[in-house]
Amino acid sequence: MQRNFYEILEDNPVTAAVKDEEGLRDCLTCDSRIIFILYGDICSIADIVERVHEAGKLAFVHLDLIVGLAPKEVAVDFIRRYTKADGIISTRPVLIKRARELGLFTVLRCFLLDSRAYENLDKLVSQAMPDVIEVLPAMMPKVIRRICSSVQRPVIAGGLVSEKSDVMALLEAGVISVSTTDRDVWAM
Repeated sequence: MQRNFYEILEDNPVTAAVKDEEGLRDCLTCDSRIIFILYGDICSIADIVERVHEAGKLAFVHLDLIVGLAPKEVAVDFIRRYTKADGIISTRPVLIKRARELGLFTVLRCFLLDSRAYENLDKLVSQAMPDVIEVLPAMMPKVIRRICSSVQRPVIAGGLVSEKSDVMALLEAGVISVSTTDRDVWAM
């Protein structure tokens, strides 16, 4: 199944990320087969995931952004049991580890704000052992290229992507996919 996930990512160079109901409605008919859910609360997340599944797409829930969930391992258990999400996204290695134990696909989201964050990337990856790393902001192709060549995981780039040339530069730098909330980029 993990290999199938990578194949889907490779076949979908743009991964739709949604941050509101309007984005969700639009992504259900877009080409992306993987949807990153960046909003919701404990009362609505199961319905959001179900709508994504009904559209024939994989649903990845960004745990850190779901209102009402604590940054604890039990939050991963909740998502697995009550939403049937295919995977999770988190900045927290402990949550990624728990999700892997439960058989969920995992995306470790890393914000590269400075050289210290870049230097700590290997440590985070070795702690979490995610299926995929998502690096934000995406608009650093030179840095992204170094990350893609140094980590032993596929890399997704996200954040600030707004043009086809951005997507092409990131794919050329070695990412497996580009995540974005920009609906115009989904259609490229």
